[in-house]
Amino acid sequence: MFTVPEELRPIYQNFGIDIPAHNGNETFELPIPATYVIDQNGMIIQGFVKADYTQRLDPEEILATLKNLPVAV
Repeated sequence: MFTVPEELRPIYQNFGIDIPAHNGNETFELPIPATYVIDQNGMIIQGFVKADYTQRLDPEEILATLKNLPVAV
């Protein structure tokens, strides 16, 4: 979880985003975005987790990983 810093909370509130109400408590926590590629055996073969929500795994990297998976027989 990522806790929204005190100085950013009024900005969220000005946009009508009530994080504590959404969370159902008094916290200003947001989930951290993540991307996982999981093979047919349930193993994570690629993971990408960043607290900075503006950074995401490039879709081309995901596709390259999927193309390199062995074909199930």
